[in-house]
Amino acid sequence: MAQRWKTLAVLACTQIMSWGALYYAIAILAPEIQREMGWRGEAVVGAFSWSLLVSGLAATPIGALLDRHGGRGVMGAGSLLGAAGFALLSQVHSLPAYYAAWTVLGCAMAMTMYEAAFATINRQFGMDSRKAISTLTLFGGFASTVSWPLTQYLDAHAGWRATCLVYAAAQLLLSFPLHLLLPSGKQLPPHAAAAPAAPSATGAREHSLQEALRHPAFWKLAFAFSANSFIFSALSVHLIPLLQQYGHAATLAVWLAALVGPMQVAGRIGEMTIGRHALPRTIGKITFCSLPAALLALLLFGHHAWAAALFCMMYGMSNGILTIVRGTIPQTMFGRRHYGAISGALAGPALIARAAGPLAVAGLVRYAAPAILLLVLLAAALASLAFYLLAIRAQSQRE
Repeated sequence: MAQRWKTLAVLACTQIMSWGALYYAIAILAPEIQREMGWRGEAVVGAFSWSLLVSGLAATPIGALLDRHGGRGVMGAGSLLGAAGFALLSQVHSLPAYYAAWTVLGCAMAMTMYEAAFATINRQFGMDSRKAISTLTLFGGFASTVSWPLTQYLDAHAGWRATCLVYAAAQLLLSFPLHLLLPSGKQLPPHAAAAPAAPSATGAREHSLQEALRHPAFWKLAFAFSANSFIFSALSVHLIPLLQQYGHAATLAVWLAALVGPMQVAGRIGEMTIGRHALPRTIGKITFCSLPAALLALLLFGHHAWAAALFCMMYGMSNGILTIVRGTIPQTMFGRRHYGAISGALAGPALIARAAGPLAVAGLVRYAAPAILLLVLLAAALASLAFYLLAIRAQSQRE
């Protein structure tokens, strides 16, 4: 038991560092990079979207490595890649080199962030994975709270290049040694691996990756997660301009958007307390229903501050809980043995959709009325809900 909670403590620390550096820091650094290098903003942010695409493409093979070798080696190697990527980023003077650095960082994302951590937890915690995943995401929710002020301070006092070197050192000197404290990954006994049809401890039939890909629920679930990721990534970049288009002052829009982070944490606390006895699929239904309701409230009453605040709160809670659902549903549907590969395959399309979201809606934010953008996002949210319900139905028919 002590080893389990040591693992959780290690992952909590490294998730804050990984998300803070690899995902959130670019929001502060991008304007400085654009100003110094003279590149278009789309090119600067596009490299980050490219890194998410790389992460999505790498998710399935990285998941298979996690199933075979465990988190110590894979996540440790991811920390080294993160250090190399930031060191390279600090020295770039051309756009190709800039994109090369983000390619390395995209691989590091796939090896160090939530999907890798969830696979590590699943391997060690077994039936207690849900509680551990909920606890981990609770800590991970503070990554932006730590990263944005720290990145802003470092950038203001030392510049973006030195900031990248600081994050390279953090990956090498903090994340890497911590990942080496994770338990070694030992393969399951050969006789167990030879019986994929046996039911798991969760009650789910143990599926190989190939079997999961042929399961009628898999691609419905993948589409549901992808549509949600598209919406959340689009709004993470364009939420403040959208609120301003509804007539809210810039300061108020920032304060309203600031509700999202705390509500992510609040949603995860609610899942750990009020919802701890509910089935993961039931939590998923509530989560997937919340986003269309939030978008509809903003669409109909967005000019009112109370409606904008309600949207930000529901949006944040939904996003916070969905992270837990992403970590628990694959185990309950497809078993534990090949969790890393299967969850990686599910995460791949979602990460690609996350990469596409900000760029796909940029034109709508700039040139169309806010209602048009919200109608597009509402349609995507309703489709996401429908595909999730179809996935649950397909799974129930197989049981």
